[in-house]
Amino acid sequence: MGTLARGLRSSFTFAVGIPLTAFCAVVVILHTLFRPPGGLLERVPGFWGRTWCRAAGVKLTVEGLERIDPRQAYVVISNHQSAFDIFAHFAALPVPIRFLAKQELFKIPVFGTAMRRMGIVEVDRGAGRATHQAVNRGAAQNMALGRSLMIYPEGTRSRDGAMLPFKKGAFAIARNLGVPIVPTAITGSRQAWGPGSKIIRPGHITVTILDPISTENMTLRDLGGLTEQAHALIAKVADPEAAAEPSDSRT
Repeated sequence: MGTLARGLRSSFTFAVGIPLTAFCAVVVILHTLFRPPGGLLERVPGFWGRTWCRAAGVKLTVEGLERIDPRQAYVVISNHQSAFDIFAHFAALPVPIRFLAKQELFKIPVFGTAMRRMGIVEVDRGAGRATHQAVNRGAAQNMALGRSLMIYPEGTRSRDGAMLPFKKGAFAIARNLGVPIVPTAITGSRQAWGPGSKIIRPGHITVTILDPISTENMTLRDLGGLTEQAHALIAKVADPEAAAEPSDSRT
């Protein structure tokens, strides 16, 4: 695909995606003013994610849907290749999910308000222990409403496609709340929209849902091994070269 075609596709995607995001934000705000959680509120994120994918010319394939119980709340984890991962996961997962989002995003007019009303969990990375407490509260509130929490344990997008070590926070949350962890592997999103790039390319993104991991009877000492286990499972699908290397997990 030529430079001009890529530029036109990118312009079209943003011309659809930005107004779409504003529209969905307004819908969320209005819905939460007059209706209880559930219903339309849980359908908006999937619609938002699918429409971004379609505008970009991205075909989405989901494997392993039978491994998820729509009635169960989970902590869902994944490797992180691209900003497109968020669209793909909202579109792919058959359970209502909420993300962790950095504090700066909540300062965007309308969009930030909509995120709060949806239950997106705010992360202030400079707040130390208070951040962990706020994340745990936000996770528990979402779980009480039957929602799952989506976390990227690498903490940032991989710049070269190789998986980074996983941090333990997602696993600690799952252990504290007593919910299973669902590892997912995403491939193709980096090719669609690479980190730091303004160019969006049509392509094929695959989200593979792996077997849930129980946290029942798990202790704090088990977190390191669980983190490495999940990293290895995802790497087998998303980054086979890293699968044979040990994961240097961090807190």
